[in-house]
Amino acid sequence: MSISTSVLSDLLQVLPYLRPQIYFKASLTALSHAMEDQVLAATMEQPLVIASFQRERFYRQEAHRYQRLAQISNQIYVLSAPETDFSSSSEHYEKVAFEPKDALSQEWHLVVIAFNYATCLVCREYPTSIFRREISPELIPSLDMDTARRFEGIWTAERGVSLKAADLLLDKILIYRPELADKVEQARQRFGIGDNYSEQIVDDKSEYACDIDTNPFVQRLVTYLQASQYKLHKAYRSIAAQARKERLVNSISTAIRRSLNPREVLEVAVQELGQNLAASRCLIYRAQAADKNAIIEHEFISPSVLSLLGQTRELQKNPIFQEVLQMGEGVCVSDTFEDSRVADSPEVADFVKSFSIRSWLMEPVWFQGRMLGIIELQYCNDKPHEWQAEELDLVTAIATSVGAALIQAEAYANLEDFNQQLEALERTRSNLIAITGHELRTPLSTIQVCLESLATEPDMPLELREIMLSTALSDSERMRKLIQDFLTLSNLESGRIEWHPETLTLQECVDLAVSRINARTKIEELPKVSAEISENLPLIRADGDWLVEVLAKLMDNACKFTPPQGEITIIATRNGNQMVEVTVADTGRGIEPNRLEIVFDRFYQEEGALRRTTGGTGLGLAICRQIVIGWGGKIWAESSGKDKGSKFHFTVPSVEGSQEERLSVAVGK
Repeated sequence: MSISTSVLSDLLQVLPYLRPQIYFKASLTALSHAMEDQVLAATMEQPLVIASFQRERFYRQEAHRYQRLAQISNQIYVLSAPETDFSSSSEHYEKVAFEPKDALSQEWHLVVIAFNYATCLVCREYPTSIFRREISPELIPSLDMDTARRFEGIWTAERGVSLKAADLLLDKILIYRPELADKVEQARQRFGIGDNYSEQIVDDKSEYACDIDTNPFVQRLVTYLQASQYKLHKAYRSIAAQARKERLVNSISTAIRRSLNPREVLEVAVQELGQNLAASRCLIYRAQAADKNAIIEHEFISPSVLSLLGQTRELQKNPIFQEVLQMGEGVCVSDTFEDSRVADSPEVADFVKSFSIRSWLMEPVWFQGRMLGIIELQYCNDKPHEWQAEELDLVTAIATSVGAALIQAEAYANLEDFNQQLEALERTRSNLIAITGHELRTPLSTIQVCLESLATEPDMPLELREIMLSTALSDSERMRKLIQDFLTLSNLESGRIEWHPETLTLQECVDLAVSRINARTKIEELPKVSAEISENLPLIRADGDWLVEVLAKLMDNACKFTPPQGEITIIATRNGNQMVEVTVADTGRGIEPNRLEIVFDRFYQEEGALRRTTGGTGLGLAICRQIVIGWGGKIWAESSGKDKGSKFHFTVPSVEGSQEERLSVAVGK
């Protein structure tokens, strides 16, 4: 017998008259305990007991019982696939560790052979995947999956079957523990196991017989089975109800699962449902609880029935829809001619009459407590349609499937966006670590070296002390700006900024921003900065401080990537009747076309965080975007590519009047 051989299959092949049954785990536990209790009670003889537990974790739950059984008989064999410390040994009883790929790992066996009785339990477990496939997914969480484990096999007290099962299991034992051959042979001869000993079975073993009161075992077995069957009854009842629905909606569900496009999902559902129930008209449309109207987007109609496709439906004045919301479930009208809800609503009565609706069903599409839409079935026959429970169950099941399919389809449609967001987050995280590590550690190290030198070198020349102090102050200012940028962006993104819009001239803000840059030319060589602001440009409406901040950061960004011999130009033009467009152009390094949008991301560094030739946190452009969005403007970048310069544009709301007029008023004063 090889390790791939199933004991159950071999037993059924040898004894083809046997008919396997389906057992649940709880029932098998009850049967096993009853068989073991019978051995414990019959202390007058030493029976053969062979137990196979599939895996070690199942054996551990029963190990204490087999230690008790070992006190009664020296012919106790326990088989299991090792998981931790289970191994072949002869302590207390014979342990047999088989390989996990052995067919025994899928089976559960217990065989007891005595002189005055014999019982056997030989089962094979159904794969979990089969169980899950047969049961609706939403039902599985409500079941005890351990109790619901299913087995196919034989449980019998027929001695011939028990002897053959023992024979097959003893062959398995010898594969893994050939050193037990003598002990196994003793068991075979003693109980007449195997073809060589089939005629040696002793019918009268009265000298070994003992009186066993089987009533306690029967009572225990009944108790176990009653408790088990109660759970199984509830599970089977739920499974049966779900199976009825699944058979009805199988064709529709299959079609729905083929597509992740929401429109295709709804179109398939409306056509299949309408045809399946032979409705005159089937409608599916999106609708939420607070909607006043809905547009019919998907429709099935039978021949000679008027179409409602594309029409707008009134919902708030529809008493049927309001009842659906109140009850949270479908509402059906058997006969619209006799229904008071229809008669009491002129709008609904007119709608029913115009489209010849005799019977009507409205079923909500819910998902996790949120209404997504409505399914309607309408019958326009001369006689009312008698709604059947199976039809209502079918529509409810389809509504559930459509709700889940819609959410799944929408989620899949947004998957690419989510992936891009995740990539952006990962990029932000990596850049944050690299930038903060560089931008904080470098100035901190410099400050520490300067301060330590000042503290430990009291005789340091005055000129060198001034250099040390200047360097420490410069790097501390660098750290302050970094932290300030973090706080500024955080406040802008969280909406904690208070805006103070005012009417002002763009020229004033540009002059202030340029003065900031010019102040830096005293300590570093920067490109030439010029402004081209038309005098008749309209006045703007914005928070002046934040507008100067945007201009300064855009110019600062341009300075980083433009050589000293380059040029930075600020240009302002009209952009429609209500906006002024400001452009900060440079002749520097430029930006690749595929990076024009991501340059505004937090911590983005054009060269990469770890190989930058310029300083900065990568927060400046992100701050600019938040500020511009805050006053209702837009910001974007343009570039022809590497080393061809770049242009950053943003818009500011304008007001009536021009800068020239404001300047003339100021001069007059």
